[in-house]
Amino acid sequence: MSSTQETQAKAEAKTEELSQCAKESANEAKERTADAAHSAADSVQEGKEQSAGFLQETGEQMRSMTQGAVEAVKNTLGVNDKK
Repeated sequence: MSSTQETQAKAEAKTEELSQCAKESANEAKERTADAAHSAADSVQEGKEQSAGFLQETGEQMRSMTQGAVEAVKNTLGVNDKK
């Protein structure tokens, strides 16, 4: 094998090695991106669930407070049905 052919063979081998390294790096980056996207989606879902729970609890508190106010007005006016 001539030195030119040897140099060419080494260059091709190095090119293949670098190409494989680049593919592996790209695949790792793709996996990390997918993991990050999945994690973000989970966080968003958790936030939605917490918000829904908070809103439901707040609504129930408001309903209870309103019912209490209605009862207080009825008692003040003497029209409360409770005897």
